[in-house]
Amino acid sequence: MTKYDAIVVGGGIAGLTAAAYLAKAGKSVILFEKQSKVGGLVQTFQRDGIYFDGGLRSIENSGIVFPMLKQLGIAIEFTKSNISIGIADSILKLKGKESVDEYEAFLIAQYPENVEDIKSIIGEIKKIMVYMDVLYGIDNPAFLDMMENKKYLFTVILPWVFKFLFTIGKIKKLDEPVEEYLKRFTKNQSLIDIIAQHFFQKTPTSFALSYFSLYLDYHYPKGGTATLIEKMEQYIVNHGGIIKTNTSIVNIHPEEKYVIDNQQNKISYDNLVWAGDLKYLYNNINIEKLNDKKLVNSITEKRALLKDLKGGDSVFTVYLSVNENKAYFDEICTGHFFYTPDKNGLSCVPKSDMEAFINMKTIDSDNVDLKNKVKKYLEDYFKLNTFEIAIPALRDANLAPEGKVGLVVSLLYDYTLAKKIEDFGWTTEIKEFLEKITIEILDKSIFPGIKNKVFACFSSSPITIEKLTGNTEGGITGWAFTNPYIPVVNKMLQVAKSVDTPLPHIYQAGQWTYSPAGLPISILTGKLAVDKILTNKK
Repeated sequence: MTKYDAIVVGGGIAGLTAAAYLAKAGKSVILFEKQSKVGGLVQTFQRDGIYFDGGLRSIENSGIVFPMLKQLGIAIEFTKSNISIGIADSILKLKGKESVDEYEAFLIAQYPENVEDIKSIIGEIKKIMVYMDVLYGIDNPAFLDMMENKKYLFTVILPWVFKFLFTIGKIKKLDEPVEEYLKRFTKNQSLIDIIAQHFFQKTPTSFALSYFSLYLDYHYPKGGTATLIEKMEQYIVNHGGIIKTNTSIVNIHPEEKYVIDNQQNKISYDNLVWAGDLKYLYNNINIEKLNDKKLVNSITEKRALLKDLKGGDSVFTVYLSVNENKAYFDEICTGHFFYTPDKNGLSCVPKSDMEAFINMKTIDSDNVDLKNKVKKYLEDYFKLNTFEIAIPALRDANLAPEGKVGLVVSLLYDYTLAKKIEDFGWTTEIKEFLEKITIEILDKSIFPGIKNKVFACFSSSPITIEKLTGNTEGGITGWAFTNPYIPVVNKMLQVAKSVDTPLPHIYQAGQWTYSPAGLPISILTGKLAVDKILTNKK
């Protein structure tokens, strides 16, 4: 039986971070990834010479990404990923912190009857922006060699700690779902929708309203978002680490410290970092073979704790190849664009029919009237939703040939609806329908004429993401805020504890280990898991 100092399960950014730091420390490490390539939700691929980002659209530094790359000695060329916001035919390109005042004027132009409401909301956004300046105003200490930077420790870190502790207290008071919070300032549901509908359901106010500030921290790596993954992968291999793709772990024995892969190979470890779905972790331990009753009870409790919880919202994404010059799109928006075709908002879309459809106990695939109801709901949902549109070639011209452009058009999409559509056998037809209406909406609104210039189109759904990543319900940022409770650490002061598990010598990392999650948190938890391994704090 082969043995390693450490096994990492999951080749997303958290697993890659953990493997990179283990290799850096001179540990023998092997990483297992179930897909044919690593990266998880951070992918870049090409079709007909046009490159698309398959998951993440931009990379948010948050005082984590750049310090991590610097500490590992990984060089990547980044460009600023400027954000634009659009409603109908009005577009605002964000340039800096001063753009928040332009955003205020932008909203007032849409809702002149709500001037005072908007001013109050912008005041809240500005307040939270100040908090974000404190939280992410310095490089995260987890990625600094303090003993080599004593001057930085005393002149920067220690003064920051006091500001941080003061600010965290204020942020804790903003845990209320943003939709409810905004109702304190306006009764205009359309205005609330326009501000909040592109966030996950019940997103905490501190997270949602901070995004105007975080947009200014978005960057894009030359070659696409997967450049980050490729460089991390190279680092691991160059430092003696092993990466095995197309390999899933089907059994874990925490007492004897070994795993079994899908080829029935048994691999032993001193420590294990689980950087995947937590339900999968606990469900793949054969408790009947364990001797420690306390450990069995802990695993049983964890299974029960996680069993009925939902993953965070997922997305439907349409990929468009367009015969058009880059300049056409550059004049309209930036390479990362949040666009709402109609300001009326999603609250106008009746949900009762879809709720009844999702709760149906019987399958009637031949029910044309029901299928048309589903289509009508989805058409209204798409027309009134907010699209996240990424245009890679506007940030790196080499990502599309001259005269051609690739668009990645996404919007939040309910997994349970996608699953019910699949159960009815309608997935292919509905996907083609949604591709068609997405193109028509863009053609009739922000990109007139695009309909006749699209020469290739395909799409992915929450089911696609679930199959590719193994994430519960195709979740893209860990646990849903709509759950009755969050099963992991969700307070920044406790983030170091987020990587702990009740399993001996097993740590967790990634989007399922801390809430709210994202790429920076996934990187941070990957690093923290390794820190605990190296210092034996388990």
